[in-house]
Amino acid sequence: MARFDVYSHPDTALRKVTPYLLDVQNPHIDRIATRVMLPLRVASSFSLRMRDLNPAFTIAGKEVVADTAALAAFPFAELRAPVATLKPNAGEILAALDTLFGSY
Repeated sequence: MARFDVYSHPDTALRKVTPYLLDVQNPHIDRIATRVMLPLRVASSFSLRMRDLNPAFTIAGKEVVADTAALAAFPFAELRAPVATLKPNAGEILAALDTLFGSY
């Protein structure tokens, strides 16, 4: 697993609104059974978007928005192979996390 990799949501019922999860966990913390993930929601279903907190991306042709305030830990075992990487967008993602935690 690599930081900023994107995974299909492990719950097929939730994929309609939240098709992907974005790994934002520090790569040096790898001996625990979970990964900290940001839900990537379908842009059309995301009603209130704050530019700095909720950056938008295109994954496999789908417009998605990072729901940064809803970050959560997911069991490592439930995540399969990554479907994409947002490593080139690391600056936007880290800025969203800084906005959430007040480090800006």
